[in-house]
Amino acid sequence: MDERRSTRTAKVGKLRQLWRLVRESYANPMTGEPQKPVPVAAGELGITFIGHSSFLLQVAGKNALVDPVFASRLVILRRQRRAGVKVEDLPAIDVVLLSHAHMDHLNIPSLRAIIKKTKNLRGHAPVVVVPNGVEDLVRNLGFSRVETMSWWDSEIVEGLRITMTPCQHWGARMFSDTHREFGGYVIAPAAGGPSIYHSGDTAYFGGFREIGSRLRPDVALMPIGAYFPDSYRGVHTSPEEAVQAFLDTGAQTMIPMHYGTFRLGREPMDEPLERLAAETVRLGLEDRVRVVIEGETLRVVKPSGANTASRQMAGASKRS
Repeated sequence: MDERRSTRTAKVGKLRQLWRLVRESYANPMTGEPQKPVPVAAGELGITFIGHSSFLLQVAGKNALVDPVFASRLVILRRQRRAGVKVEDLPAIDVVLLSHAHMDHLNIPSLRAIIKKTKNLRGHAPVVVVPNGVEDLVRNLGFSRVETMSWWDSEIVEGLRITMTPCQHWGARMFSDTHREFGGYVIAPAAGGPSIYHSGDTAYFGGFREIGSRLRPDVALMPIGAYFPDSYRGVHTSPEEAVQAFLDTGAQTMIPMHYGTFRLGREPMDEPLERLAAETVRLGLEDRVRVVIEGETLRVVKPSGANTASRQMAGASKRS
């Protein structure tokens, strides 16, 4: 009886917290304007930040989306900044990767819109890659194929080498579906070339070093928001922890994510970038940590084993 009462109390507490976040999400108008993705050459890696944890990746002539969320609301929680790219401006997508089943990463209306857009452009839908236990959420949406993976599984999908990586988080979409797995991904051309690591949602943990030693990513997309109160750091990284995780992976370039779009934590919305900037300066990493604006495309070239990155952008060059 006491255990059931404790579980019920915890659920009520989470619902109250969610309702407070929902109310606050409508306090200010949405900001930001979408841009059109900048195409990159087949030998380059193009990284377009859509917002939150959503990215368009151009890898070896293939187009991949990771955790694409274009919706202005997650049921009733409203986003604070518009998606940096419109679905109508996307190229045909080869593969969609979903890190876990949480609604701010797996958005059913967005997935349906991506499928429709790609079918209109190419005549067939993209492949979707999901953690084991998540396939039932996407099976009937119209993807051409559903691939499931667990930690350290590695497969060639549409010409890309995709490896699922460990993280410290949880995968339930609701309360009781705890069977759903979760993780991050390293994406690389099957024939070799610059690779990118998307951590998914995660707390800081020792697995970052193993990911670096086993997969050696060139670029790391690291989450920096929703870390306060401190109990949230059991599943999310603070900006300082994200920088340490980036260094652990051995990647040459870090791009922050999971901040500024949805009001998920109690820290001020502008604080993650401010703390990231301070930590970057403290460690002398200004040339390796790149804040990519929604809609901006970062080009990465890897000549002679070295990583170089440059910005290309359609539209404004600062947040608005």
